[in-house]
Amino acid sequence: MASQRLLPAGATARFALVYFGFFALSVLLLLGWVYFRTVPMLDRQVGETVAAELRGLADQARERGLSGLVEAIERRSGEGGDPNGVYLLVSPQGDKLAGNLGAWPEAATGDGDWVLLTLRRRTDEGAQPRQVGARSFGLQTGHRLLVGRDFGARAHYAGALVEALAWALGGALILGVGGGWLISRNVARRVGAVTATSRQIMRGDLSQRMPKDGSGDEFDRLSDSLNAMLQRIEELMTGLRTVSDSLAHDLRSPLTRLKGRIELALRGPEDSEAYRDALERALAEADHLLATFSGLLSIARAEAGAAKSQFERLDLAQLAEEVSELYEPAASDAGLLWRSDIQSPAPVEGHRQLLAQLISNLLDNALKYCGAEGSVDLAVRTGAAGVELVIADSGPGIPAAHRETVLKRFVRLDESRREPGSGLGLSLVAAVAKLHGAELRLEDNRPGLRVRLVFERSQTAADPKA
Repeated sequence: MASQRLLPAGATARFALVYFGFFALSVLLLLGWVYFRTVPMLDRQVGETVAAELRGLADQARERGLSGLVEAIERRSGEGGDPNGVYLLVSPQGDKLAGNLGAWPEAATGDGDWVLLTLRRRTDEGAQPRQVGARSFGLQTGHRLLVGRDFGARAHYAGALVEALAWALGGALILGVGGGWLISRNVARRVGAVTATSRQIMRGDLSQRMPKDGSGDEFDRLSDSLNAMLQRIEELMTGLRTVSDSLAHDLRSPLTRLKGRIELALRGPEDSEAYRDALERALAEADHLLATFSGLLSIARAEAGAAKSQFERLDLAQLAEEVSELYEPAASDAGLLWRSDIQSPAPVEGHRQLLAQLISNLLDNALKYCGAEGSVDLAVRTGAAGVELVIADSGPGIPAAHRETVLKRFVRLDESRREPGSGLGLSLVAAVAKLHGAELRLEDNRPGLRVRLVFERSQTAADPKA
């Protein structure tokens, strides 16, 4: 199984390898920089030491003469001297006068040039080849002086440094492999959990949500986004099932009545008045069915967000005034008190037709449930929170426990079933409000219902389109 592998296959393994490669390369570059900065520094120190000794011996020759120089060389190259030092003084004829070299090296031909010599030093283990860095100097008397340093200490130090760097590189690589393995395992675990949840969702369990570990990392943020999407999908699927069930339930009765009235008219005697009455009743049922389907289409259009492409800058106050002119006469005929407080301008970004239908639905409900000698209030105001649309009535209102329920499709409370309607009015209001990003609140008007919508104020233009 994939979970039992040492390194997970796929993208996580490639991620671990890439991580390990970059980690190893960075460590190698760092340790290489340390090595190539340290070893040349040792070489410079050796060269500076040889140059200093050469100057010191030259000073001895000038101050004490040849005998003083020979004495100084013998002292430095003898048993109590520097074991890594190389000294040789020869006569103008090339004969050795002092020092620990047997003869003048052929490579040391220049005066003051730095040369690298490979010499053999006798030790208890035999003659061992050693690399020596040296400089030569010619005296005024014709004598020649060679001073050098054995690179054995430098080589030993460089070897120890390389060994230390090798151990450090090995440890770093082990840590890199371990870190890459842990990271890949963590990624594989998180991805595996998402994959398992996705499979459950594909099998039809839309209640599942992507797991989170509470770290707030990129995986948790991705899970939040996916969970919000799944929540929306579940709501749409639930709404679709509800619409299907509600359509089957709510449309059966008007279709049955329509069919029954037509059948009765056909079975009865030929009477033009009876036919006319049957046709009028059938037309009323057909209008009810068409209104139901039109409401469902409007809700679907709003929920799909397709209408956003037709948004425009408009004055909500002017739109409310236009719709008000259609309903105010009906309110007066019904003996209702009509009050309006519409303050222009109220600029918003929105879909003119859907917003007009929203206001119409709310005014329809207000007139329908207001009751005799009641009142209807329509207000549009612009404040710090945005553009506010308020429609209130003095009817029976909606209990607080049912205010979320009535925003669903085909939901009608017992008190409202005596009035004609399909239960889609407030559903359309909720869908249009959500499309426009408006805050929708159903409140108690004491008595009656107050519907308050707060839209974001348009800042793009001072004078919205009429």
